[in-house]
Amino acid sequence: MFKKILIANRGEIAVRIIRTCREMGIETVAVFSDADKGALHVQLADEAVCIGAAPALESYLNIEKILQVATELSVEAIHPGYGFLAENPIFARRCEQEGLIFVGSNHESIRLLGDKVESRETMQRAGIPIIPGMEGGGGDLTRFEQEAERIGYAVLIKATAGGGGKGMRIVHSPTQLKDSLEAAMREAKAAFGNETVYLEKFIEKPRHIEFQMLADHHGNVVHLFERECSIQRRHQKIIEETPSTAVTPELRKRMGATALEVVRAAGYTNAGTVEFLLDQNGDYYFLEVNTRIQVEHPITEMTVGIDLVKHQLLIASGEKLSFQQDALQQRGHSIECRIYAEDPANQFLPSFGKILLAKLPEGPGIRNDAAIFTGYEVSMHYDPILAKLIVWGETREDARRKMIRALEQYVILGIETTIPFLKDVMQHPEFIAGNTCTDFIPMYLPDWKPSEQQHADLLDQGLLVAALAQMNKLSKSATPAQLKPEFSPWQRIGKWAIGE
Repeated sequence: MFKKILIANRGEIAVRIIRTCREMGIETVAVFSDADKGALHVQLADEAVCIGAAPALESYLNIEKILQVATELSVEAIHPGYGFLAENPIFARRCEQEGLIFVGSNHESIRLLGDKVESRETMQRAGIPIIPGMEGGGGDLTRFEQEAERIGYAVLIKATAGGGGKGMRIVHSPTQLKDSLEAAMREAKAAFGNETVYLEKFIEKPRHIEFQMLADHHGNVVHLFERECSIQRRHQKIIEETPSTAVTPELRKRMGATALEVVRAAGYTNAGTVEFLLDQNGDYYFLEVNTRIQVEHPITEMTVGIDLVKHQLLIASGEKLSFQQDALQQRGHSIECRIYAEDPANQFLPSFGKILLAKLPEGPGIRNDAAIFTGYEVSMHYDPILAKLIVWGETREDARRKMIRALEQYVILGIETTIPFLKDVMQHPEFIAGNTCTDFIPMYLPDWKPSEQQHADLLDQGLLVAALAQMNKLSKSATPAQLKPEFSPWQRIGKWAIGE
């Protein structure tokens, strides 16, 4: 097992990795930007090195600087977390060239699965069901017009080299195609440095079902059951749960077997996620493979009882999986809500600034994966996700009710967050019934505004924020004499001295 690893990431996932490394006796090196000098992952790591300015291109995406730190501090492996360089085959290859273990798959499989067009073709050859679409990618309007007519509207334009909803546009008619194609290409180039896009059939009201996978270097592959990630906003997941209300034991068995075939066809190792779209008829189609640990991995850990980061490290060090498929089972139900620094009442615009007060919920079956604290500065330079709130219950209804209570106890003052919106999703009759789909939010909560009670709560929070800000202002302007406490417990015990 490794003695020291470098974590090429920030925020809650960096904190999450550090905590597992501590349990395993592995020393950690954190890298950080100028904007993250006081970040929690910097405080928790055994060593921390500043690698550049706040923009990600100058720090968390700076491959050469990260490798330089890894070499100088004699680390054995690099864990990329998710986002940034986690699915970058060039980075994985450079790690291999430098004699460093990349905690993930090999660069060939990352490259293959990162190219949406090539991965579709690979899965088609392997007999995996895929969504009808065009062969190869590009940007030629005439070709896209022809392919859209062949496939039939509505169609979906997607970037070949990315995910997270970037470079993606739904096109319902020929008149929308030109503008949508140009917009998708611009966004893809800005997000991934590659403007190539492709076309596939848009499936109405699908469910987004993914299977968590583990594969070692000895040919052993298992899945750890499904997660449903259908509650999305602009193609970005915001609520996940397991098990899915739509997946029967028989369907789970078939989809799980297909997921195993996908991993073997790609030669994939370590932790990854095979994603499917499930239509209203119960048919499923291969979507993509995320070649990294997923944001929503905690709900699998809560129901299966396995530390996925620990097994990532064990696999990367060359160990065999210690269990087989038949030994795995789920217990209970788990839900995750992603909490973003966004204003849901104002088109989810990002909200930046200092957190004046952070109080995270606690209790049995409640888990917080977060890197925020009172005084934490939310930067404009990075993804606005603040934390992940995860709950476990014996049943789905138990978990849902527990999530609502936990959200009610969650306090973040000083910036806007999505907490009020998430509470309304959890209480929506269609969510309660388990009738979720990827267009749930535009269908049921298109122009969300806080209720009267939520509005009153927000006003109360606003007053508290103003009071905290005023107290902070007064404390900074006061003299030391003015700040002297009126009472100290040391005054009560009289004179004292340390005995010899």
